[in-house]
Amino acid sequence: MNILITGGGGFIGSHLSEKLLLNGENKLFLLDNLLTGRKQNIEHLDKDKIVFIEQDVQDHIEIDEKIDYVFHFASAASPVAYTEHPVNTLKAGSIGTINTLGLAKKHNAEYFLASTSEVYGDPLISPQTEDYWGNVNPNGERSMYDEAKRFAEAATATYARSYDIKIKIVRIFNTYGPRMQLNDGRVVTNLIVQALENNDITIYGDGSQTRSFSYVDDTVNGIVALMESNEFDVFNIGNPNEMSIKELSNVILKLTDSKSKLIYKELPNDDPKQRKPDITKAKEKLNWEPKVDLETGLTSTIEWIKKELAK
Repeated sequence: MNILITGGGGFIGSHLSEKLLLNGENKLFLLDNLLTGRKQNIEHLDKDKIVFIEQDVQDHIEIDEKIDYVFHFASAASPVAYTEHPVNTLKAGSIGTINTLGLAKKHNAEYFLASTSEVYGDPLISPQTEDYWGNVNPNGERSMYDEAKRFAEAATATYARSYDIKIKIVRIFNTYGPRMQLNDGRVVTNLIVQALENNDITIYGDGSQTRSFSYVDDTVNGIVALMESNEFDVFNIGNPNEMSIKELSNVILKLTDSKSKLIYKELPNDDPKQRKPDITKAKEKLNWEPKVDLETGLTSTIEWIKKELAK
């Protein structure tokens, strides 16, 4: 199978590429502008099985070989990245989605959109089910990411209805693990780097806001389970074990044996108070649920970050 993955050099995209190459029949076309992705994330992959295309997804995509499957994963996905590149983030979710849907239409390929739990905004219900429409500020400081993904979902659903394209949408909740950028502003990397360097641990607000953290292997297994299924629908993929940021900080302090102290800063605007997926649908229809417990996943991530800091 010939598979295009936009954002193939990114955090989740590179892990997905690794997983898909376990099937020796797959050939991957990895498209990435390297704005937040890195070539070193895919350097270990079989060169005979991948074609790397350094290109922005908002530019016209031309691939001569028949493409059987399109994964659209290209986007800045961390607060630091989409704040630094707001217009590119908007365009990746809008123009990039239209471009990749057009490619899927041309090749009669199945289409898989990486959406996000951010489409739920600052949710008023918990846990969040796939039929919850969300509570989003359409012109807030995070809107370039939230609204781009909401548009991407609308575009994907519209192309499916208009052109009979087979589509799948995954709403990815907080995911962590090796190959995250150390300066991307995600809470797990922030806390681990600060703890390893024995700097003050920064908590925004009082630390009571909650998140649900999924190890990247679990997230990718959920994505592949949806890909291989006969389900053409929207699915939450994440870990429903909710915990506060303060609790997460204390777990990381313990695992790193850090002497860091907790300090508190003002909570950024539009920062969600809670985030917890309802994964009933994925359990029942995909036979998927996360397997990696938090301490195991964090330990693996800490070891990887130690090596990165030592470079």
